[in-house]
Order: sequence, then C-alpha cells, then structure tokens
Amino acid sequence: MVAISPQRPEHSATLRERHQLTFPILFDEGNAWAQTLGLTHGFPDDLQEVYRSFDLDLPRYNGDDSWRLPIPARLVVRSDGRIESIEAHPDYTVRPEPEDTLRILLGLVAQES
Repeated sequence: MVAISPQRPEHSATLRERHQLTFPILFDEGNAWAQTLGLTHGFPDDLQEVYRSFDLDLPRYNGDDSWRLPIPARLVVRSDGRIESIEAHPDYTVRPEPEDTLRILLGLVAQES
C-alpha cells in the first residue's frame, strides 16, 4: 500500500510521523499523476480566501500556486499493472470502506493462487 499526495515530502513526513503511518507517501509534484487520471479540482478565488483565513497555505504545502488538489481515490492495482478497482468521490468526506478494500485484495490473492 502507498499513498500519493501533492504535498511536499517534508510535510508528508511530518504527517507519517504524527499518525505513525507504516506505508510510504509518494510525492505527486504539481498533481501531475492525479491530473492524468482526471482526478483534480481547482479552488475558485472566494474559496482560496476561505482557506487563507484559516491559515491553510496550500501553495506552501504543495510547492506550487495552482490551488489544485486531487480528488480522494482508492485504486487497487494488480501485480501486472492492471487496475482491478477504482473508487473516487469529489466529497473528501466520502471514502471507501476499509472492509471493501480488504475484500477486493483477498479476492485478488485467491485468483492469483
């Protein structure tokens, strides 16, 4: 398992430490990979101002001033590189259930055995 984030590596390292994550967080500079998948969205000027009022400096964390973020997604990729499952939702509070991910992974293990 890996996470992919547009956050600069030093910010992701702090996150890994704070939450004691045991998997790598890869740096998607400028959201290039997420954009390739069509999984990014921008912030209109008024929403940028809201973020700034909460001292959320997205350009500092991401290292660019694009004000773009990836849409949260879960991809399960087979060992041969084929995508087995993808789930994405523009509402960052809607996330795949861990049990669903585990079910998919166990199904792959059974197929490859």
